[in-house]
Amino acid sequence: MARPDLSVIPEGYKGYVTLAKEYDFLDALDIARKRMAELVQTLPEAKGEYRYGPDKWTIKELLCHLIDAERIFTYRALRFARNDKTALHGFEENDYAPEANAHGRTLAEIAQEAMHVRQSTVDLYKSFTPEMLQRSGTANGKTLSVFHLGYVIAGHELHHYNILRERYLQ
Repeated sequence: MARPDLSVIPEGYKGYVTLAKEYDFLDALDIARKRMAELVQTLPEAKGEYRYGPDKWTIKELLCHLIDAERIFTYRALRFARNDKTALHGFEENDYAPEANAHGRTLAEIAQEAMHVRQSTVDLYKSFTPEMLQRSGTANGKTLSVFHLGYVIAGHELHHYNILRERYLQ
């Protein structure tokens, strides 16, 4: 399968795509989810409330952010794949985080939800034809193809996996 063309990726997403670009995007989705799941399984429940700075998300909030973002990116991919040309609004991740009920759930419950969301993403992407993967649309003022959104989803998780390891678990 083709690899992503970084020259057409908007700046805000280029770092994510770069983290996943060496893989087929379905493989990248699988790799990212496995890495995160393995890491989360090692965490004691009490660690879910940890934040490395006063204005930073807790681990539970970070994981819920990943779920929210994946759902939004996948929704965008669905709309674009269906040839919907409506420009979509962005979302404010910092407004979503406190509304995710992260602290009303266990790490295991959040991890389970993340696995279900990822499976749904993979199933959706497997349903796309090559033509659908090449379709693009605009969200938050940025244009991306369905194909590149698959890399954004995987790379976004890899990005937060790295942050979790480097900033939360040191």
